[in-house]
Amino acid sequence: MAIGIDVPTPPEPENPEDYDYEKCPFYGQLSVRGQVREGTVVSTDMAKTVIVEREYDVFVPKYDRYMKRRSRIPAHVPGVLDSVEVGDEVKIAETRPLSKTKSHVVVQIGGDE
Repeated sequence: MAIGIDVPTPPEPENPEDYDYEKCPFYGQLSVRGQVREGTVVSTDMAKTVIVEREYDVFVPKYDRYMKRRSRIPAHVPGVLDSVEVGDEVKIAETRPLSKTKSHVVVQIGGDE
């Protein structure tokens, strides 16, 4: 519970000299605040970034039914969580803007461990 969210802390970085502490919530100064969301990784094509997709239902009163919506959120991957692959369930937390599109960071890989 080092970052204010109930997630396990990953092991320390292997190369402390080369590690990017500025964008790490576990061993750096990056604070997480706001919403914590869960989703599935659909793309790992960018360096240190994944695209997390979450599906949710929206009620349509006119038809008295639900329709599915999805949102795709770019999230930063800290160096201690490099093993993210397509199809993984991840937990992401909101943070300050890290780039033009990224305002979330991956804090946990897999379900409730």
